[in-house]
Amino acid sequence: MYKPKSLRAHLKSAVADLAQNPDKLLVFADEGNTVATGTNSLSFEYRYKLNVIITDYSGDADAVMVALLAWVAVHQIDLLNHPELRKTGIGFEVDFNNHETIDLSIKLAVTERVVVKRAGTGGVEVHHPAEPQLTPAFADAFWQKNTGGTLLAEWHTPADPA
Repeated sequence: MYKPKSLRAHLKSAVADLAQNPDKLLVFADEGNTVATGTNSLSFEYRYKLNVIITDYSGDADAVMVALLAWVAVHQIDLLNHPELRKTGIGFEVDFNNHETIDLSIKLAVTERVVVKRAGTGGVEVHHPAEPQLTPAFADAFWQKNTGGTLLAEWHTPADPA
């Protein structure tokens, strides 16, 4: 599975508070299933809830959400394009610790295709193909989120793993 690591790296580099305090960012793959293709192949798909937990966060929740959506646009576009998945594919919960910090839990319904092919040596080759891109990627490679002249987050558009 590459998506948990990819999202963690993206959020860590995009959100200033997480870059300075990476231990506040926890990532889990919950409720997972492996779905075989039903063909004469060992190829399959991972389906799971990607659970991102940010503890004791004092920044602007918008900085996290916008950075998250930029990652989703590359790595799980159907959460933005599919009418039903838009409604339920990205969920969140917030615990208000005090007047300054929150614990934020975000759950994403993700899938990862895994193509397994026979290798010439008698083994197998495993490949995670890139997610289909239904629209051109964002033209801007670098983004910033500012509020009142204060930089809250900045990131490069996440790279496609292919």
